[in-house]
Amino acid sequence: MKTLIVYYSLEGNTEFAAKTIASALGADMLKLEPVKAYPTSGFRKFFWGGKSAVMEEKPQLEPYTFEPERYERIIFGFPVWAGNITPPLRTFILENQAALKDKRFAAFACQSGSGAEKAFGKLMTSLGNKALDAKLILIDPKDKPHDENKVKIKAFCNALLSSEKKA
Repeated sequence: MKTLIVYYSLEGNTEFAAKTIASALGADMLKLEPVKAYPTSGFRKFFWGGKSAVMEEKPQLEPYTFEPERYERIIFGFPVWAGNITPPLRTFILENQAALKDKRFAAFACQSGSGAEKAFGKLMTSLGNKALDAKLILIDPKDKPHDENKVKIKAFCNALLSSEKKA
């Protein structure tokens, strides 16, 4: 099953996970970049990122190429902000609603604290309440390397490979 990982990464944890998963699955990757970058440190980082997530903002994205006909499954990757998906991901989903209609989905979230399960719920709602083939929650995989993250990523990839055999 041809797979695309669509992700946004502020500090590199989500990108680290996306590259690891893409390597294991042979998936392509699409990194989303907002035209106006979010602050990456201090109070402003949490204030602007959290406000943007809670208010469900839809920032303009840098141009990207998405050829939906090439993919059967989309894996979304994002850092958790205030229990929500990141705004760049929301923009992508809204811009491509029709193209995503018949796709299969999976998702992974990187967090420092909590909120990923709530964020997955919001992701599923934005996708029209479609189920996810697999979900993965990681605690800062780049910044805090741990064997548990490797085990979780392997299980996530195995679940996706198993779901391909059933499809």
